[in-house]
Amino acid sequence: MRYLQSGWVRAALMVIAAAGVVVLLWWRGPAWNGIADAFAAVEWHWVAAAIGLNLLSVLVRAVAWRTVIKQAMPPPHPRFSLVFSAFSVGLFANAVLPGRIGELARVAVLNRRMPQEGAWATLLGTVFAHRVFDLIAMMALILYVAVTAHIPDWAVTSLIAVVGAGVLLFSIAVLGARTHRVATLEEGVGAVRKAVRLARYGLAVMRRPGAAIAACLFQILGWTCQLFAVYTAMRAFAIDKPLPAAGLVLVLMNVATIFPLWPGNVGLVQAAVALPLSRYYGVARAKGIAFGFGLQAIEASVGIGVGLIFLAREGLSLAMLKVMPDAAQAEVPEELPPVEPPAETDEARTHARVSG
Repeated sequence: MRYLQSGWVRAALMVIAAAGVVVLLWWRGPAWNGIADAFAAVEWHWVAAAIGLNLLSVLVRAVAWRTVIKQAMPPPHPRFSLVFSAFSVGLFANAVLPGRIGELARVAVLNRRMPQEGAWATLLGTVFAHRVFDLIAMMALILYVAVTAHIPDWAVTSLIAVVGAGVLLFSIAVLGARTHRVATLEEGVGAVRKAVRLARYGLAVMRRPGAAIAACLFQILGWTCQLFAVYTAMRAFAIDKPLPAAGLVLVLMNVATIFPLWPGNVGLVQAAVALPLSRYYGVARAKGIAFGFGLQAIEASVGIGVGLIFLAREGLSLAMLKVMPDAAQAEVPEELPPVEPPAETDEARTHARVSG
């Protein structure tokens, strides 16, 4: 097990897994000249529309996060521009760095501008709540696809797990939520308990039905924009299929990226998209794989492009981003120790006796 904790071993395993996917695509995949032909026939105005819809999705999801933050923290609340900046940097980190480090990165970026004590832990709680609403929107999409399209057998188990995780995490968020208060934290409470309590304040939106419904609707709207972005991307590659086919593609893309084995899971995503389109909708595999590459590039162009802009605006670099979300930023300040009175000197005691 100690070998698996080595960064070099993990990197080698990722390279081996990625190479295996590439070999399978090369061996079992279509003729590569067909993929080149599919890219040559792309209609770029549909690509522009897909990029615009993805950008709108990011904006709406950032609004959802700010809705959660406003319920979790006392004023002054961060401006939308700051929330959007942190959210965009998080998308960039998720796109170019392994794991889900982007969730911590957006907390770290926004925490730099927050004056409140213990903001790091509370913001981490808001990210959890935001992701719970994300799962609710995902479950709505899964229901739509299950009713209108055919879900491959290999994806059913993963989707059942997503639904189960969504129900479980929603229950945890509701039960763990606490409304914020302005008073200082109680004395005698340890740093870990303070961090947990502050994180629970980040879930406060779960106890505010109006705000919770608003945040959930914004997340659903964001996913709807993504659904139509996939549909317009299909039109760009001359895949004239109904909207449920786009829903199936969006669901399977998310299944293929649940566990980020390597950046973007490139290769695995294309196989997950092309095979169902070929089997259920008669799309040529070459066109399906080309579409998978194009769709992933469209989504990455928004996450990476916008993320780079706001990374520069925050005065950060990729190297800084790798070390920003560390445990030190989650520390909750302890109360100051009681101040003891200064020791009384012989001269002071003599002066007191004379005065008396």
